[in-house]
Amino acid sequence: MSDDTEDDLDLRSLDDDELAEQIGDDLYDGLKDEVVEGVEILLERGWDPNRILNEALMPGMDVVGDDFRDGILFVPEVLLAANAMKAAMEVLRPLLVETGAPKIGKMVIGTVKGDIHDIGKNLVAMMMEGAGFEVVNLGINVDADQFLAAIDEHQPDILGMSALLTTTMPYMKTVIEALDEKGIRDDIIVLVGGAPLNADFAQAIGADAYCKDAAVAVETAREFMKRKHNQPVS
Repeated sequence: MSDDTEDDLDLRSLDDDELAEQIGDDLYDGLKDEVVEGVEILLERGWDPNRILNEALMPGMDVVGDDFRDGILFVPEVLLAANAMKAAMEVLRPLLVETGAPKIGKMVIGTVKGDIHDIGKNLVAMMMEGAGFEVVNLGINVDADQFLAAIDEHQPDILGMSALLTTTMPYMKTVIEALDEKGIRDDIIVLVGGAPLNADFAQAIGADAYCKDAAVAVETAREFMKRKHNQPVS
């Protein structure tokens, strides 16, 4: 049961800056209902949905990512925060589409064929979405043809692959070889992750980077997108 001070806090009594900060705090604590209520109040007050995303939600998710990376938060807490972010995005997404707010980039992600682990992969997907990426989550046991079909349909900037078993790790190379055969390997950033992987393995199979957790995945994806956008247009 939450304590009385939390129950007594009237979000409407806060001014805009205090409310934006409170939304970030509630997001960190995984308080989904409070986050959604705060977002709806800011919308009523005339805040642009993009401003809510950038000034209220994203700073909170950045702290979640930093503290997860530093071992202050653990998977259960991060999942609660990510779920709160997801609920807020369900309110904001249609409005962001209407206003034409730019997405940082688009990602297709899945756990590779033969592997049914998805907690880490889902955490990456939710954290990426929270960071402003559009994410297409293909689920578990995804084969090369499914990855290729999703890339063809959604035209993502990034392909994310997860594996939790040493026996399924090599399938990542099969997918990358399929990208090569189709002539699209150079058009897409390939990020890989999962407990048995490491940077040497990622390099050996031809991936662009290994991400040890969701926070690192977000940081790495942002860096690659910055580089991509800084490239001269051919």
